[in-house]
Amino acid sequence: MRAITYSRYGGPDVLELTDQPIPKVGADSVLVRVRAASVNPVDGYVRAGYLDGAMDVGFPAIPGWDVAGVVERVGLDTPELQVGDEVFGYVRKDWVHGGTFAEYVSAPVRTLARKPASLSFEEAAGVPLAGLTAYQSIRRAGVQAGQTVLVHAAAGGVGSFAVQIAAALGARVLGTASSANHEYLRGLGAEPVEYGDGLVERVRALAPEGVDVILHYGGTEAIATAPALLADGGTIASILDAAARDELGGHYVWVRPSTQDLEALAALADDGRLKVEIAQVFELADTAAAHEASATGHVRGKVVVRI
Repeated sequence: MRAITYSRYGGPDVLELTDQPIPKVGADSVLVRVRAASVNPVDGYVRAGYLDGAMDVGFPAIPGWDVAGVVERVGLDTPELQVGDEVFGYVRKDWVHGGTFAEYVSAPVRTLARKPASLSFEEAAGVPLAGLTAYQSIRRAGVQAGQTVLVHAAAGGVGSFAVQIAAALGARVLGTASSANHEYLRGLGAEPVEYGDGLVERVRALAPEGVDVILHYGGTEAIATAPALLADGGTIASILDAAARDELGGHYVWVRPSTQDLEALAALADDGRLKVEIAQVFELADTAAAHEASATGHVRGKVVVRI
């Protein structure tokens, strides 16, 4: 099969299009013919070796954890899925080797769910990691109807999902972003706030009593400004800084694969309450360029690779 691989840590230039064996299928896994995969910032961190202390890597490694495709073969004990099922998932395994930037990926059934019928393969591939991150951090923070939620980096991949999920729960959502993305945020259901100097005053002007929940998905000011922005009894959840938990008594969230949570996201999409913004679509041979695009840090929506 065609696959993108890298045999040493480094920048996007270490990614190569190579021929690899079709993966074996374990008893609790299925073989997915990949139709699309998406790039996440963590893909660059893994490729560069920044997570070497936490994750074993087997070279040559195929990168990528997000996938949308069709079940090609099933394992010995996978009653949840059948050949021909359209699926999407966050295929993070215990070690880095057989990822999703390939024609096929072997995926444990616990990492997959049926693809939302309303989404294309490219759109569905953009959901899993970012959507699960948003969903799980919102659930960890206990977001409820009637609360005011502040989403940092609200126009990014995770933030844009968080805005929609929190709004679907009945929360009032404020979102930090540059002025160029304010109209986009309004379309997702958030009240936009310019980040940078004066953030506290701008948020307090909209929420004089403070916000009930802060969701930190990007930017450097969330931890420092949180005490001045949280209402009494409020909490913060961060995917970037453990100080949210260790210093502020909130939550640090590391996303986990979950069929149940993917099914919840699929239901939101099929109900029309979760839209997927695609920033750019690349072909498999151009995965290095897709990694470069993602690494700019100024992408609105998802960078997708089509196989």
